[in-house]
Amino acid sequence: MFSGVDYHSPVSCAIAVMPALPFKINTTDDVLSLSPVIAVFKPAQRPIKFRLPLFAGQVSAGFPSPAADYVDKSLSLDELLIQKPAATFFVRAQGESMLGAGIHPNDILVVDRSLKPVSGKIVICALNGELTVKRLLQKNQQWLLRAENRHYPDIVLTDDLELVVWGVVTNVIHPL
Repeated sequence: MFSGVDYHSPVSCAIAVMPALPFKINTTDDVLSLSPVIAVFKPAQRPIKFRLPLFAGQVSAGFPSPAADYVDKSLSLDELLIQKPAATFFVRAQGESMLGAGIHPNDILVVDRSLKPVSGKIVICALNGELTVKRLLQKNQQWLLRAENRHYPDIVLTDDLELVVWGVVTNVIHPL
């Protein structure tokens, strides 16, 4: 299904002792050829930087307050959202399984492939060849993928599942 991606061999997801992660981490650069139905965007190698004004004052979310009339400094959104451009890609979220984490349908997820997928992090992974976004958790030596919506069950990672972690979600771009 995911032509052009080297998954190597299936990896066991069961854990007896934790010397290493019980899943494979994708380290290939070919993240753009996942599937014709999955939109993945990788930043350009030399992106154009837009510096926008960042006002020194803070905006009150409660009662209105006087705003500062000067710009403190400029802010580049790529510098704010992307720590390692060569290891970062974007993917558009679908579905409602991660609403509790603030991830809504059509949000853009910023994913860093250089970060280690540890328990508690939200990850993009291929589970039996299908991309999903879930929270990676370890409980009592058992790894699982947890949705942030009570209507979706946990996915317990067992020997019969193939899991390849593509990266750790670092930011969500969410329109209002």
